Amino acid sequence: MAARLRRRAGAAGSPVAVKAAAYEFVVAVIMAMVAGEGMTEEQVRRLKEMTEAGFAAAGAANRQDFLAAALRVMDFGRTAKRLAGIATARHQFGQSLVDDYRRRHRHPRGGSEMEMMPRTVIGDLLRQQQEGSPEPIDDVVIRTVCLSLLQAGTDTSSSTIEWAMALLLKNPDVLKKATSEIHTIVGTSHLIKESDLTALPYLRCIITETLRLKPLTPNHVPHEASRDCMIAGYTVARGTMVLVDVYSMQRDPNMWEDPEKFMPERFMDVNVEGDGRFMMPFGMGRRKCPGEGLALRTVGMALGVMIQCFEWECVGEEVNLSEGSGLTMPMAVPLVALCKPRAETESLLKTLW
Repeated sequence: MAARLRRRAGAAGSPVAVKAAAYEFVVAVIMAMVAGEGMTEEQVRRLKEMTEAGFAAAGAANRQDFLAAALRVMDFGRTAKRLAGIATARHQFGQSLVDDYRRRHRHPRGGSEMEMMPRTVIGDLLRQQQEGSPEPIDDVVIRTVCLSLLQAGTDTSSSTIEWAMALLLKNPDVLKKATSEIHTIVGTSHLIKESDLTALPYLRCIITETLRLKPLTPNHVPHEASRDCMIAGYTVARGTMVLVDVYSMQRDPNMWEDPEKFMPERFMDVNVEGDGRFMMPFGMGRRKCPGEGLALRTVGMALGVMIQCFEWECVGEEVNLSEGSGLTMPMAVPLVALCKPRAETESLLKTLW
């Protein structure tokens, strides 16, 4: 990612689409875990289009939900056909990942047996498929797990990186403080590593504050009340759909000082979960997002490298922080920022392929 940014920016600096750069990085990281190798540009393009189409369909109102069952078969607005097309494309893409992996690791003697496979998601699941697990693992399970990791992790993580950079450009003092922390603790002779993240508390606070102000799932995945209950003084009947308004909770003026202000310092030396304030961008309880740890590390690595190696400035008068629509909360105007390699890391960047 750092090498690509350097080539795009050049020595004098050039405007860069932040989310596009972040998306390439996140896809590469998750694909290394899923299949042990990266994607082609065509595969990245297909995944991005498929993910965006899926999120748009999931977050849009569906007129068929308000029709009687007998009328739904008429498929007004061709909603059912569109969703079926998205599902077919998703299945074909996921199966292609599994089939490509089988071909690469086919045993040299042929047959159905495969040679020793590296520790990847697909490799481990195929190994269990061959050995026979207590619960059958067919290709449907394998491709669904892979697509869940790729689709749920790529767009959300890259959007969080984009929001974080936009907020930093809007608050240059915070960006300067983050740069100082990274250069003091990590230095400029080598790229930041995952093991460095625990020693960078201010960078962690920036990510947490970004998730507070701009949660990528402002309304959590719908839940259903399993029994009659009371929520905030309202009687909720069993079977009722419940949407958790995380966006408002994390901006509640009764809980947060200056809730509309980007202030990472609020999380320094604070146990958010234990002081009565609600921070739940990944949900909570048994249904909490299992990808939280991966997301925080991926965002931390990308943002850390961007800050460590490059200077960033606004293109135009100021950054537009308007929020777009959709199941996740993208920026209404994608962030394009002026990216310029730092003089103190130029020698480091030249060593990258």
